[in-house]
Amino acid sequence: MDKLLVTGGAGFIGSDFVHYVLANTDSSVTVLDKLTYAGSLASLEGLPEDRFRFVHGDICDAELVNGLFAEHDAVVHYAAESHNDNSLSGPAPFVQTNLIGTFTLLEAARATGVRYHHISTDEVYGDLELDDPERFTEQTPYNPSSPYSSTKAGSDLLVRAWVRSFGVQATISNCSNNYGPRQHVEKFIPRQITNVIDGVRPRLYGQGLNVRDWIHADDHSSAVLRILEKGRIGDTYLIGADGEKSNREVVELILQTMGQEADAYDLVTDRPGHDMRYAIDWSKLRDELGWQPEYRDFAAGLEATIAWYRENEAWWRPQKAEAEAKYAVSGQ
Repeated sequence: MDKLLVTGGAGFIGSDFVHYVLANTDSSVTVLDKLTYAGSLASLEGLPEDRFRFVHGDICDAELVNGLFAEHDAVVHYAAESHNDNSLSGPAPFVQTNLIGTFTLLEAARATGVRYHHISTDEVYGDLELDDPERFTEQTPYNPSSPYSSTKAGSDLLVRAWVRSFGVQATISNCSNNYGPRQHVEKFIPRQITNVIDGVRPRLYGQGLNVRDWIHADDHSSAVLRILEKGRIGDTYLIGADGEKSNREVVELILQTMGQEADAYDLVTDRPGHDMRYAIDWSKLRDELGWQPEYRDFAAGLEATIAWYRENEAWWRPQKAEAEAKYAVSGQ
């Protein structure tokens, strides 16, 4: 796979994958990105010009997509509308990008025979009770609870159908919550970090008891590359790193790491349909493909992430005012 096409490669986990591939393989990478508010060319700075190019475009543009597929050996599909709060206030872009966009890519894969990997989320499975010892597996039934997760679930099902009906050479991965450098400040961890930098008290939905299963973006990228190279066509792989933490635990750790009192945060009204707990069983990825995460110490990974946001204010500062204005409208 000498020539990779990465959709959504100017976003958080997409750009991390691009950096990872170019640093750890000899492949060349083309990024196709619409550059919505969540995408940034600044996230792609410093990449080798002889092995990287950027194409500004929409994954729903069939003519553009078909031409790019014909030029590449494999496609990794990261492009998505991905913020739950935004999906509740305006679901239409989620249907367009996550469903119509995925359909457009799958039709291109069907026409060209290009290897295709589909990036998805653990949110398609719904949630687990806080005291439930179980974790999501590849056999867990889908039970999405928001316009975001339902459109991602729909896109996963499209991939499965195109594999079975048309022989598309595809795999799927569903990942737990990512954290790390270059994540948009509307997201949970960078929002709290940048608020503390700005002297603003973090806010938590409800009682802050909701649990997420955290994984460093570099570990996600290494897992995706392993699946792309060795995954079994038609299969789904769950990506996790045993990083279960409540939102309250994460905020308190951020505050302590940044020299604040652990309880220096406020509680606000909970989000409608807020899932209680996500937890990933990634044993299939470990046992079948031999993958292991490197960032097993969440506190150390979080400390490095905080340092990145402290040192790269020029990257996130332009996003901050707009993101906080959106939250202010809903009182969050």
